Amino acid sequence: MYRRRGWPVVLHEGPVVLRPLRLRDAAALRETRVRNERWLRPWEPTYPDMPLRTGGLAPYAGMIQAIRAEARQGLSMPWSITYDGVFVGQLTVGSIVWGSARSAQVGYWIDSAHAGRGITPTAVALAVDHAFFAVGLHRIEANVRPENRASRRVVAKLGFRDEGVRRRQLHIDGAWRDHICYAVTAEEVPQGMLRRWRDSVPFPEAGSGPPLGPEGPNGGRGEHDRARQRPWTG
Repeated sequence: MYRRRGWPVVLHEGPVVLRPLRLRDAAALRETRVRNERWLRPWEPTYPDMPLRTGGLAPYAGMIQAIRAEARQGLSMPWSITYDGVFVGQLTVGSIVWGSARSAQVGYWIDSAHAGRGITPTAVALAVDHAFFAVGLHRIEANVRPENRASRRVVAKLGFRDEGVRRRQLHIDGAWRDHICYAVTAEEVPQGMLRRWRDSVPFPEAGSGPPLGPEGPNGGRGEHDRARQRPWTG
């Protein structure tokens, strides 16, 4: 079936690996999210059925089962992000629309203990390239809160376009929050987003005034998170 083409699949670039999210990830997912509660809360959509702080595995297992069911229908591609074999976060290409649109949204988060190593932009580039050139999607959006400067830096590094603000788009941390819509189409990365990321010009040294600021769960450690020619080094 066309909608299942390119899934499931494992993608890798150096020590950064995207592998399909699986039920056995529930324990690592719970541990990582609980430990990163303060780090994630300002940016995470409100999920009443899966709070950031919970003592049981059931909500996480249920979430994974639901996401995997969507993947079997061709509506999402949910990956675990690992670095040197360690679970460090999650990335999903979701809200997939077929027909004449062939569009999707990408969402991601990373463990604060592994931020600032270029893992997130590498993972996003891997996922976007796969979505465009293996699955056949045409447009991918990333919707980011204006305050989440680290995540905005990720999409800026990778060449997503700023398409404006979507007012009160998602309920996050107790209120309806605005998001900036960033987007990219397959024609804009003919050689692939990963190649663009590999060849990107490094940001200035810390302290010399990078364009965006403080650290966040989706992109690294702000002004200390410089783009590098090889995202897994340093």
